[in-house]
Amino acid sequence: MSKELFKGSILFGPVPAVLVTTVNEEGKANVFTVGWTGVACTHPPMVTIAVRKERLSYENIVVAGEFVINLTTRDMLKMTDFCGCRSGRKVDKIKHFGLELESGVDVSVPSLKKSPVALECKVRSITELGSHDLFVAEIVRNKIEKSLIDENGKFDLSKANLLAYCHGEYFALNRRPLATFGHSVAKKSTRQAQHRKRMEQMKKKGRR
Repeated sequence: MSKELFKGSILFGPVPAVLVTTVNEEGKANVFTVGWTGVACTHPPMVTIAVRKERLSYENIVVAGEFVINLTTRDMLKMTDFCGCRSGRKVDKIKHFGLELESGVDVSVPSLKKSPVALECKVRSITELGSHDLFVAEIVRNKIEKSLIDENGKFDLSKANLLAYCHGEYFALNRRPLATFGHSVAKKSTRQAQHRKRMEQMKKKGRR
């Protein structure tokens, strides 16, 4: 495969396009879009978000030490883009879209009722990088839409039509999984069983 060389830049993706909720000192909520987010640790569960200092929610997060990551869906595309283009200093984005909020369980920050998955987070460290600062936070509570949980208690996020962002464009993750984690080292019988299960799930979805 032939490749051309370019100077280092952010050419990476896809990544989640998430809406992060925060509160100021008076408890007023704001929401803004974050594209630079990722998993940092399993035990304890930790995530990262990278935020510019000039963002209103940067101040909120530093003061409160908490935030909520709200996963977005295809139906939330317009608000996800808008909340990344408009500042909470000029527009009350929650009021603009008539968003309903749900009170935090283990944090003082509310989540978006419209989001199928909300991750309540407490900041553990802040690292200055340059254009963005990196917040490392522990996930202290997950809120999952009941329709995404099967009879065995397993999360099926493929039903959510989650949004992803890749080099300036949004995509809906609405295709069936290609495989499960560990399939490359699983026994043949296990792979066949997993394949049958996926086919059965697809048939059920087709009948709905």
